[in-house]
Amino acid sequence: MPREFTYRGYTLEQLQQMPMDDFVKLLPSRARRKMLRGLPLEHRKLLETVRELRRKGLLEKEVIRTHCRDMVILPEMVGAIIAVHNGKEFVPVKIKPEMIGHLLGEFSISIKKVDHGAPGVGASRSSMYVPLK
Repeated sequence: MPREFTYRGYTLEQLQQMPMDDFVKLLPSRARRKMLRGLPLEHRKLLETVRELRRKGLLEKEVIRTHCRDMVILPEMVGAIIAVHNGKEFVPVKIKPEMIGHLLGEFSISIKKVDHGAPGVGASRSSMYVPLK
């Protein structure tokens, strides 16, 4: 039997029905400060889009594209698929209950491993050395 998800002692259903002011008190300090200072216009638009899709019943089907990497994940976003821009492309992120309180950008990695090839034209003698594997 799978364990029921809880966030600081509250189930997901309780978190989703909780007023925003009460939920903000449960967040870690950085996320709490961000929410208490007020959301920027882009974040409010993203939240309105999520609420609109939830009202229509399309939250799990539609993909929401956004550049808001610093948006705090809220309980009402659980179940949504949000494509977060990583600087090059939009990476789809399925929001799970365990992500509550984190930022969207944490789940859309913006760096990738550098794979160097062979030395190019004009390389010095020492940098042309390529070890055998």
